Amino acid sequence: MSSVGIKGYSYCLNHVPEMGLRYGSTPFVEHETKGETEFLQNLPKHAQTYEKATQYAPNQVYIGGISYEEFENAKTPWIENYLPGASRYGKYGEIMPEDEFLGLMAMCDVFDLIWLEKGFAGDVKAKLLKNPVITEAIASKMKGEHELPDIEAEVKNKKAKPLFHDGGLVGCVRNGHEIDDCLFAYVLMENLACKAGGVLALLHLMKNTGMKPEEIDFVIECSEEGAGDMNQRAGGNFAKAVAETAGCINASGFDVRNFCAGPVNAVISGASLVAAGARKNCVVLAGGALPKLYMNARDHVKKGLTALEDCLGNFAVLLVPDDGTNPVIRLDALGKHTVGTGAAPQAVTTSLIYEPLSAQGLSFKDVDKFAAELQNPEITLPAGAGDVPHANIKMTAALAVMKKAIEKSDMDAFIKKHGVLGFAHTQGHIPSGVPFIGAACEAIRAGTMKRAMIIGKGSLFLARLTNLADGASFLIEPSQGGGVSSSASLSKEDVKAMVMEALSEMACKLKT
Repeated sequence: MSSVGIKGYSYCLNHVPEMGLRYGSTPFVEHETKGETEFLQNLPKHAQTYEKATQYAPNQVYIGGISYEEFENAKTPWIENYLPGASRYGKYGEIMPEDEFLGLMAMCDVFDLIWLEKGFAGDVKAKLLKNPVITEAIASKMKGEHELPDIEAEVKNKKAKPLFHDGGLVGCVRNGHEIDDCLFAYVLMENLACKAGGVLALLHLMKNTGMKPEEIDFVIECSEEGAGDMNQRAGGNFAKAVAETAGCINASGFDVRNFCAGPVNAVISGASLVAAGARKNCVVLAGGALPKLYMNARDHVKKGLTALEDCLGNFAVLLVPDDGTNPVIRLDALGKHTVGTGAAPQAVTTSLIYEPLSAQGLSFKDVDKFAAELQNPEITLPAGAGDVPHANIKMTAALAVMKKAIEKSDMDAFIKKHGVLGFAHTQGHIPSGVPFIGAACEAIRAGTMKRAMIIGKGSLFLARLTNLADGASFLIEPSQGGGVSSSASLSKEDVKAMVMEALSEMACKLKT
């Protein structure tokens, strides 16, 4: 059996409500096409403060401030039962406030695109230097400190997009080209926000695992953003850009794009590289999607609810050879959504869950938790999208009944035992299974879980190329003592012993 270890993981949120108010796709399009409508005037009244965002249970479980078990037992509705005293920092990462995130974006800018007002820049730089993962080397990358009148002129005369904090102008993102819409200020802001989120996740991952930047061998970035110009739209490479800022001088990398199914496919790709011995280790990471902020806010405002889509989500996972000490990804039990699968829920569930399990002689009940599309239902239910994680586990249970793995009367118990509550922001790729990797690995290490399945799904029609859906899945289990089959993971002594043993067997056969 070929398997690859999961050495560590990080999960961070960037609380950016003012960016969302202006550049989330729903409010941005509303402003561009209709001006200052009643919806846009009311949206700020429904925004969540940083303190409340920090105390919100789904955000806390995402960063590891509370365990998944504590989250399961948390009082609902979560929006009415905040967690007083909750910390900015969790076991996996942090919830970064907006002013500091603007500063981090500036530190990630190498083309003088972000201009920050001098006083504001000095304040946020001082704050960021107090962050346990921000070094002097990273902070020194901050450039573009300007006087406010110069920033105002960029916005007024040169198509720059303004940046705000506490309602006041504190900076801008400058236009990168006069006619290339791939390099317009809005797109560049989107890409820089994604890069900065990826950097933050990578820095926390290295802190969590004790890895030094120069020890990182390869990076795969799997967000939904596309970096390029008119000659090669979305050519990349976010991965190397993130690695550069984080100081990973020995790393290379590339981007994987597959909409919401991107992270699962990226993890499979990274694990395969490590298993083959092609890479010593691989970090799979993603930053957040700026356009997804306040995507469903119109329904939240209409119903008088808090607009919760105020955070960019990001994550990073470190994959290493299976040495028997870490939970592992099994590469012989991968689910895939084929061209012929179709879009019917039953067919999708069959290809992603039933087929990889049955191929290994496993049943539905052999998996402790199925993690697919972990969107926070307090965001999706008011928008009419339902409780997506519950719908997924309900379909899984129904298929288990059809395949005679459980009785119909056991469906409710199966759903409660094997389902995962949604707690991720609606960032497209971020909810798609990967937020549960950390919790699953923690439970496997503690001996309270034997097996979890991480499931990613994607909607390819968004590119106007095909109506096909897409998806992939993999299992996480305890290590069986080293499962990478590649000789590249073996010591020279091991290889020598294997060769000598093979030669001895051949000699015996020749004698007989």
